Amino acid sequence: MLTKVMMWVSIVVVFLALLGLPVTSEKVLLETVVCASGLLVIRQAVRAGQYLLATGFLPIVMLFSPISPIAVSARVFLWLNWIGFAAFLVAVIALKTERTLSMPSITNRTPRRAL
Repeated sequence: MLTKVMMWVSIVVVFLALLGLPVTSEKVLLETVVCASGLLVIRQAVRAGQYLLATGFLPIVMLFSPISPIAVSARVFLWLNWIGFAAFLVAVIALKTERTLSMPSITNRTPRRAL
């Protein structure tokens, strides 16, 4: 659930940055949100057995890392935003989570055979 929320937050934040709205004028905020969401996507993808998706998000996490930022021009950063936006849309589609019951249901038991 947290991964899904963070993916949508990242999509919204990157989209606002692409539109050039002043809400995302802080580059560090954008980098932090995208990097944290990318790490959550990697964790969820590994759990789901989608290793290609997890591997694809490693460069996104490294490029948007606020810990060791990479100096890029504004034009390149705009392209990185588009790539991040597309990657999170793909992740939302690819990581469909199925709801599971917290406890085994007694109504879904298989009936026992009579001897």
